Amino acid sequence: MNGIVTPSAISLFPVHSALLIFWSLIWKGFALWRAAQNGDRPWFIVLLFINTLGVLDILYLFVFSKMGAQKASKAVQEQQQQRQQQ
Repeated sequence: MNGIVTPSAISLFPVHSALLIFWSLIWKGFALWRAAQNGDRPWFIVLLFINTLGVLDILYLFVFSKMGAQKASKAVQEQQQQRQQQ
């Protein structure tokens, strides 16, 4: 009988749940720390309340936080150039 949940599958449920929780907490911790360090308050709030099993956290760490860092470094470079011109 396919599709019937067996007792062995039920006994593995807590193990799978614990692994998913651990996976999500690790990525969420890194993403929240990075958002706080970058001063990204909107991202911090989104990452804190929306749980995507680490997907959004990983995207923030490797895509969105670097985009923000590039914008910040360009702004710093522009300020330095303006000071040199004065």
